[in-house]
Amino acid sequence: MKVIEHSIEIAAAPQAVWDVLMNTDAYSEWNPFLTMDRAPVAVGDRLSVTIRPGRRTMTFRPTVTAFEPRHELSWLGRVVAPGVFDGTHTLALEPLANGHTRFLQREIFRGALVPLMKSVLRNTSDGFAAMNAALATRVETQVAIGEV
Repeated sequence: MKVIEHSIEIAAAPQAVWDVLMNTDAYSEWNPFLTMDRAPVAVGDRLSVTIRPGRRTMTFRPTVTAFEPRHELSWLGRVVAPGVFDGTHTLALEPLANGHTRFLQREIFRGALVPLMKSVLRNTSDGFAAMNAALATRVETQVAIGEV
């Protein structure tokens, strides 16, 4: 098992962060790491997610395992078959006392191929950090101009 986790404080309320996360049509404008074919609406939804760890592009069809508006979105993605290379991806929002939001992105990788995927995992970690920073900039900019 391997866990990758990055968090960032965003100077906005959870609703504003959630609104940007659920506007998947605009991901290409700000998100350097991940795109989704659509915003999920319930546990059990199947998504098409494309990630760009480093120079690679990987598309997979995960199943939503948690969907709590303004709090959490999680999915389980698999490569080939269960137990080969599985990833549980979580996007979590925590309201802070100062009116800001702590955004956490985490992936728990399991499976036989995990020890062999060191460069993909390193690049995924870098992608999480880049996405988190881009999300903070996007949300804070939209709040400042009154778009969310």
